[in-house]
Amino acid sequence: MQKQFNAVINGKGGVGKSFFAVNFVQFLKDNGVAHIAVDTDNENSTLKRFHPEALFLNIADPTEIDSVFAMLDKTDLVVMDCRAASTDIFLDYFDEVRIFDLLKQVGASLNLIMPVNHETDSLEQIRNITDRLNHNARYLVVKNEVLSERFDNYERSATRTRLMEELDAKEIIMPKLYDWIVADLNRHDLTVSAGINNPAFDFFNRQRLLNWQHLLYSQLESVRGMLLPPPPKVQKPKKEAKSSDSLL
Repeated sequence: MQKQFNAVINGKGGVGKSFFAVNFVQFLKDNGVAHIAVDTDNENSTLKRFHPEALFLNIADPTEIDSVFAMLDKTDLVVMDCRAASTDIFLDYFDEVRIFDLLKQVGASLNLIMPVNHETDSLEQIRNITDRLNHNARYLVVKNEVLSERFDNYERSATRTRLMEELDAKEIIMPKLYDWIVADLNRHDLTVSAGINNPAFDFFNRQRLLNWQHLLYSQLESVRGMLLPPPPKVQKPKKEAKSSDSLL
Protein backbone atom coordinates (compact mmCIF):
# COMPACT_ATOMS: atom_id res chain seq x y z
CA MET A 1 0.00 0.00 0.00
CA GLN A 2 1.31 3.43 -0.98
CA LYS A 3 -0.96 5.44 1.35
CA GLN A 4 -1.43 5.28 5.12
CA PHE A 5 -4.31 6.46 7.28
CA ASN A 6 -3.19 6.49 10.92
CA ALA A 7 -5.91 6.83 13.58
CA VAL A 8 -4.79 7.28 17.18
CA ILE A 9 -7.71 5.69 19.00
CA ASN A 10 -8.82 4.26 22.32
CA GLY A 11 -12.22 5.11 23.74
CA LYS A 12 -10.80 5.36 27.26
CA GLY A 13 -9.85 8.92 28.22
CA GLY A 14 -6.48 9.72 29.74
CA VAL A 15 -4.45 6.98 28.05
CA GLY A 16 -2.21 9.43 26.16
CA LYS A 17 -3.82 9.57 22.70
CA SER A 18 -3.37 13.29 22.16
CA PHE A 19 0.09 13.41 23.72
CA PHE A 20 1.20 10.64 21.38
CA ALA A 21 -0.48 12.27 18.37
CA VAL A 22 1.19 15.63 19.06
CA ASN A 23 4.61 13.99 19.24
CA PHE A 24 4.01 11.71 16.26
CA VAL A 25 3.09 14.70 14.11
CA GLN A 26 6.23 16.46 15.38
CA PHE A 27 8.24 13.37 14.39
CA LEU A 28 6.83 13.69 10.87
CA LYS A 29 7.74 17.38 10.74
CA ASP A 30 11.24 16.82 12.08
CA ASN A 31 11.77 14.16 9.39
CA GLY A 32 10.25 16.21 6.57
CA VAL A 33 7.40 13.75 5.93
CA ALA A 34 4.41 15.28 4.12
CA HIS A 35 1.12 14.61 5.90
CA ILE A 36 -2.28 15.97 6.89
CA ALA A 37 -3.11 16.05 10.61
CA VAL A 38 -6.70 15.94 11.88
CA ASP A 39 -8.06 16.80 15.35
CA THR A 40 -11.48 15.46 16.40
CA ASP A 41 -11.68 16.79 19.98
CA ASN A 42 -14.08 19.74 20.04
CA GLU A 43 -13.50 20.36 23.75
CA ASN A 44 -9.72 20.23 24.17
CA SER A 45 -8.31 20.26 20.60
CA THR A 46 -4.85 19.41 21.89
CA LEU A 47 -3.45 18.43 18.52
CA LYS A 48 -4.57 21.68 16.88
CA ARG A 49 -3.24 23.75 19.78
CA PHE A 50 0.28 22.44 19.29
CA HIS A 51 0.02 22.09 15.51
CA PRO A 52 -2.25 24.93 14.33
CA GLU A 53 -2.21 23.72 10.72
CA ALA A 54 -4.13 20.59 11.77
CA LEU A 55 -7.67 20.36 10.45
CA PHE A 56 -10.65 20.04 12.76
CA LEU A 57 -13.22 17.29 12.20
CA ASN A 58 -16.69 17.29 13.70
CA ILE A 59 -17.33 13.57 14.05
CA ALA A 60 -21.03 14.20 14.69
CA ASP A 61 -21.32 14.92 10.95
CA PRO A 62 -20.67 11.78 8.84
CA THR A 63 -20.01 13.91 5.75
CA GLU A 64 -17.07 15.51 7.54
CA ILE A 65 -15.63 12.06 8.20
CA ASP A 66 -16.12 11.41 4.47
CA SER A 67 -13.98 14.46 3.70
CA VAL A 68 -11.12 13.24 5.89
CA PHE A 69 -10.88 9.90 4.13
CA ALA A 70 -11.24 11.70 0.78
CA MET A 71 -7.97 13.49 1.63
CA LEU A 72 -6.17 10.31 0.58
CA ASP A 73 -6.67 11.56 -2.97
CA LYS A 74 -4.37 14.50 -2.11
CA THR A 75 -1.85 13.00 0.30
CA ASP A 76 -0.20 9.69 1.07
CA LEU A 77 -0.41 10.13 4.84
CA VAL A 78 -3.21 11.19 7.21
CA VAL A 79 -2.89 11.26 11.00
CA MET A 80 -6.11 11.57 13.03
CA ASP A 81 -6.37 12.03 16.79
CA CYS A 82 -9.66 10.38 17.80
CA ARG A 83 -11.18 11.89 20.92
CA ALA A 84 -12.31 9.80 23.89
CA ALA A 85 -15.63 7.95 23.54
CA SER A 86 -15.44 8.10 19.75
CA THR A 87 -14.59 4.46 19.05
CA ASP A 88 -18.13 3.28 18.34
CA ILE A 89 -18.78 6.31 16.13
CA PHE A 90 -15.85 5.39 13.91
CA LEU A 91 -16.53 1.65 13.93
CA ASP A 92 -20.16 2.23 12.90
CA TYR A 93 -19.01 4.65 10.20
CA PHE A 94 -16.59 2.06 8.81
CA ASP A 95 -19.49 -0.38 8.45
CA GLU A 96 -21.81 2.26 6.97
CA VAL A 97 -19.53 3.20 4.07
CA ARG A 98 -17.64 -0.11 3.75
CA ILE A 99 -14.47 1.82 4.40
CA PHE A 100 -12.09 -1.01 3.59
CA ASP A 101 -13.46 -1.26 0.05
CA LEU A 102 -12.73 2.45 -0.35
CA LEU A 103 -9.23 2.16 1.10
CA LYS A 104 -8.45 -0.71 -1.23
CA GLN A 105 -9.50 1.39 -4.22
CA VAL A 106 -7.08 4.19 -3.32
CA GLY A 107 -4.27 1.86 -2.24
CA ALA A 108 -4.38 2.77 1.45
CA SER A 109 -4.04 0.93 4.74
CA LEU A 110 -5.85 1.78 7.97
CA ASN A 111 -3.43 1.71 10.89
CA LEU A 112 -4.94 1.91 14.36
CA ILE A 113 -2.51 3.30 16.92
CA MET A 114 -3.88 2.28 20.31
CA PRO A 115 -2.30 3.60 23.52
CA VAL A 116 -2.72 1.38 26.54
CA ASN A 117 -1.87 1.85 30.21
CA HIS A 118 -2.19 -0.23 33.37
CA GLU A 119 -5.99 0.14 33.53
CA THR A 120 -8.32 -2.64 32.43
CA ASP A 121 -10.64 -0.19 30.67
CA SER A 122 -7.98 0.77 28.12
CA LEU A 123 -7.45 -2.92 27.34
CA GLU A 124 -11.19 -3.51 26.93
CA GLN A 125 -11.34 -0.75 24.34
CA ILE A 126 -8.62 -2.46 22.32
CA ARG A 127 -10.46 -5.77 22.52
CA ASN A 128 -13.62 -4.08 21.21
CA ILE A 129 -11.76 -2.58 18.25
CA THR A 130 -9.98 -5.77 17.24
CA ASP A 131 -13.13 -7.88 17.59
CA ARG A 132 -14.95 -5.55 15.20
CA LEU A 133 -12.22 -5.04 12.60
CA ASN A 134 -10.21 -8.28 12.79
CA HIS A 135 -7.70 -8.52 9.92
CA ASN A 136 -9.03 -5.52 8.01
CA ALA A 137 -6.81 -3.02 9.86
CA ARG A 138 -3.25 -3.02 11.11
CA TYR A 139 -2.59 -2.47 14.82
CA LEU A 140 0.09 -0.69 16.79
CA VAL A 141 -0.14 -0.79 20.59
CA VAL A 142 1.61 2.06 22.40
CA LYS A 143 2.49 1.13 25.97
CA ASN A 144 2.28 4.49 27.76
CA GLU A 145 4.57 4.57 30.77
CA VAL A 146 3.38 7.94 32.08
CA LEU A 147 1.38 6.49 35.00
CA SER A 148 3.00 3.09 35.38
CA GLU A 149 5.75 1.02 33.80
CA ARG A 150 3.81 -2.16 34.55
CA PHE A 151 1.36 -3.52 31.99
CA ASP A 152 0.39 -6.83 33.60
CA ASN A 153 -3.29 -6.56 32.64
CA TYR A 154 -2.38 -6.06 29.01
CA GLU A 155 0.59 -8.39 28.76
CA ARG A 156 -1.24 -11.37 30.33
CA SER A 157 -4.45 -10.86 28.36
CA ALA A 158 -5.98 -12.99 25.64
CA THR A 159 -6.35 -9.76 23.66
CA ARG A 160 -2.58 -9.27 23.50
CA THR A 161 -2.06 -12.92 22.56
CA ARG A 162 -4.49 -12.51 19.67
CA LEU A 163 -2.92 -9.22 18.62
CA MET A 164 0.59 -10.60 18.44
CA GLU A 165 -0.06 -14.15 17.23
CA GLU A 166 -3.09 -13.78 14.98
CA LEU A 167 -3.29 -10.12 13.92
CA ASP A 168 0.43 -9.47 13.46
CA ALA A 169 0.29 -6.35 15.64
CA LYS A 170 3.30 -4.33 16.69
CA GLU A 171 4.16 -2.70 20.01
CA ILE A 172 6.20 0.31 21.00
CA ILE A 173 6.77 2.18 24.26
CA MET A 174 6.05 5.83 24.96
CA PRO A 175 8.50 6.54 27.79
CA LYS A 176 7.59 8.45 30.92
CA LEU A 177 8.14 12.21 30.88
CA TYR A 178 8.05 14.00 34.23
CA ASP A 179 4.67 15.58 34.88
CA TRP A 180 6.18 18.98 35.74
CA ILE A 181 7.86 19.07 32.31
CA VAL A 182 4.60 18.15 30.58
CA ALA A 183 2.86 20.89 32.60
CA ASP A 184 5.43 23.45 31.48
CA LEU A 185 5.10 22.38 27.84
CA ASN A 186 1.35 22.88 28.11
CA ARG A 187 1.69 26.21 29.91
CA HIS A 188 3.89 27.61 27.14
CA ASP A 189 2.15 25.75 24.27
CA LEU A 190 5.45 24.16 23.27
CA THR A 191 6.09 20.88 21.54
CA VAL A 192 9.03 18.83 22.80
CA SER A 193 11.11 19.94 19.78
CA ALA A 194 10.42 23.58 20.62
CA GLY A 195 11.04 23.03 24.33
CA ILE A 196 14.47 21.57 23.73
CA ASN A 197 15.69 24.99 22.57
CA ASN A 198 13.48 27.23 24.70
CA PRO A 199 14.82 29.26 27.66
CA ALA A 200 11.62 28.47 29.56
CA PHE A 201 13.45 25.23 30.45
CA ASP A 202 16.78 25.10 32.21
CA PHE A 203 19.70 23.07 30.90
CA PHE A 204 18.80 19.92 32.82
CA ASN A 205 15.17 19.82 31.71
CA ARG A 206 16.15 20.59 28.11
CA GLN A 207 18.42 17.55 28.34
CA ARG A 208 15.55 15.49 29.75
CA LEU A 209 13.36 16.58 26.83
CA LEU A 210 16.10 15.75 24.34
CA ASN A 211 16.64 12.29 25.80
CA TRP A 212 12.90 11.57 25.99
CA GLN A 213 12.41 12.56 22.37
CA HIS A 214 15.36 10.44 21.28
CA LEU A 215 13.82 7.42 22.99
CA LEU A 216 10.39 7.98 21.46
CA TYR A 217 11.75 8.67 17.98
CA SER A 218 13.78 5.45 18.17
CA GLN A 219 10.55 3.59 18.90
CA LEU A 220 8.78 5.30 16.00
CA GLU A 221 11.64 4.49 13.64
CA SER A 222 11.16 0.81 14.49
CA VAL A 223 7.63 0.92 13.01
CA ARG A 224 8.32 3.45 10.26
CA GLY A 225 7.57 0.86 7.58
CA MET A 226 4.09 0.34 9.03
CA LEU A 227 3.03 3.94 9.67
CA LEU A 228 4.65 5.86 6.82
CA PRO A 229 4.25 5.54 3.07
CA PRO A 230 7.20 3.99 1.29
CA PRO A 231 9.71 6.55 0.03
CA PRO A 232 9.38 7.41 -3.65
CA LYS A 233 11.50 5.30 -5.90
CA VAL A 234 14.40 7.17 -7.38
CA GLN A 235 14.84 6.32 -11.01
CA LYS A 236 18.41 5.90 -12.05
CA PRO A 237 19.35 7.92 -15.10
CA LYS A 238 19.58 5.85 -18.20
CA LYS A 239 23.06 5.30 -19.48
CA GLU A 240 23.66 6.78 -22.88
CA ALA A 241 24.54 4.24 -25.47
CA LYS A 242 28.08 4.57 -26.64
CA SER A 243 28.27 5.67 -30.23
CA SER A 244 30.14 3.18 -32.36
CA ASP A 245 33.00 4.34 -34.53
CA SER A 246 31.95 4.73 -38.13
CA LEU A 247 33.39 2.15 -40.46
CA LEU A 248 35.56 3.52 -43.23
